[in-house]
Amino acid sequence: MLKTYADLTKFGIVVFSVLTGLVGYATGFQIEHTFDWILFFKVIAGIYCISSGSLALNQVQEWKLDQKMPRTAKRPIASGKIKPAAAGIMALVLIFVGSQLLFEVQPVAGWVGLFCIFLYNVAYTMWWKRRWVFAAVPGAIPGALPVTIGYAAANPDIFNAESLYLFLIMFLWQMPHFWVLAIKYKDDYAKGGIPTLPVALGMDRSLFQIGLYTFAYVGVALAAPLFVHASWMFVLLTFPFAFKLLQEFYRYYKSNGTERWLAFFMWLNVSMLVFLVIPVIDKWNFLFISSN
Repeated sequence: MLKTYADLTKFGIVVFSVLTGLVGYATGFQIEHTFDWILFFKVIAGIYCISSGSLALNQVQEWKLDQKMPRTAKRPIASGKIKPAAAGIMALVLIFVGSQLLFEVQPVAGWVGLFCIFLYNVAYTMWWKRRWVFAAVPGAIPGALPVTIGYAAANPDIFNAESLYLFLIMFLWQMPHFWVLAIKYKDDYAKGGIPTLPVALGMDRSLFQIGLYTFAYVGVALAAPLFVHASWMFVLLTFPFAFKLLQEFYRYYKSNGTERWLAFFMWLNVSMLVFLVIPVIDKWNFLFISSN
């Protein structure tokens, strides 16, 4: 039963969303404020619940489509392990609980959470994904918002440079992340009738777009000092990871997307975590320095 629940809510993705939300919270938290453990755990629980609920609701919406693709046919609803109605009720309860918790912490965080659900479960799932080749671009907005939710929970001013940097890193990272997987599972998407970039426009256009967004993503990471406080830690961590990522992209591109896809994919994910965590380390390293 626990495995069914974990598969329905995509537990791995939810953990990732919570971690990025915590990065946002740590970046947005004002040093002069008193830390409140109760609010902190409400933020974690709120992001966990709305992420779990939104992802479960997505499977309720797409279980018939999931049955058409080998990669998704074993999902709980598609495989008959749980009824769509039962999963839908659970998803809505999780969304309600998560939203309530976030509104209690900070109304702006609650509204960003609801906006995220609307974009993912309504705009993306029901419209963009089914009709638009470049659906991954606006679809990356809800994928990037957990870090903004976390930031808003600590600081409702979500339109400042710090918050913008975190959002842009998460947003730009998602296009190469998704399109590399779309190339890998191109046949699955074709069977499901989903017009992803590789299916609709071919390998050359896909690799060009992956490269375009990879360079934009690395560019924002290297421009971090324009957005957030950056010290020696920025140079020590950012440049090596940016260089290695571009090197892996070059190898992936030269093979026409047939080799080293996993290496490029993994370096994308690792670099994103590094680029998000650097502002947190730079902001709070004085705690460790002063304690020595």
